[in-house]
Amino acid sequence: MTEHDWSDVRQRLARLAVTAATGEVFGAYAHEWQVEPPLTPAELAELEGQLRVELPGEYRSFLLQVGRGGAGPVYGLFPVRRVDGRWKWEGDGADLTDRETLARPFPATEAFNPADGLPEQPDEDDFATTEEFNAAEDAYWERHDEVVYDPAHSVGLLYLCHLGCALREALVVSGPARGAMWADDTAEEGGFRPLLDDDGTPLGFARWYRRWLDDAEQRVAASARA
Repeated sequence: MTEHDWSDVRQRLARLAVTAATGEVFGAYAHEWQVEPPLTPAELAELEGQLRVELPGEYRSFLLQVGRGGAGPVYGLFPVRRVDGRWKWEGDGADLTDRETLARPFPATEAFNPADGLPEQPDEDDFATTEEFNAAEDAYWERHDEVVYDPAHSVGLLYLCHLGCALREALVVSGPARGAMWADDTAEEGGFRPLLDDDGTPLGFARWYRRWLDDAEQRVAASARA
């Protein structure tokens, strides 16, 4: 089985759909093990033409062989759909993907946190009045949001799923880490980090997806034995 051979996936998902009980695999209630139809080669060509970049190979082959979205890690893969003639990903956080900048390189190869350069949060004890403290705190959070949520941090990232609590995972489409999966933990002040396999190597899309699928099957099998 190669990274571009997805011939087993639909059958495995169908088996999970009839054997998995609610709650055995976190988030599965959202996708119910269903995947949307694959893209046709013509649709994929139109999508990439609009993006002005070719998607990483493992994800491309998934779109063509398995589906355009649906069953996948946590709450599932954001589906890519054609809306008013334009292709876009839909889901909770899918709008973080800037289709206009996907062709620009995501520069990072190591974890980084945009919040690291911010000054410390104001301490109320340092202010003579509550009004002064409130003004300083408002200014701090305004600056915080400008820095942490600057769209420049996520150029070249394609957001593919959410984990709840505004935590998301994304595929690097352009840049030195192209093809790798990254986590966006900015909602919990954690910044951005590459997702790693058990041996510490970066996770590509295929390993990321198959690791979830393997784990789902193991959980369902363990529940059946219990």
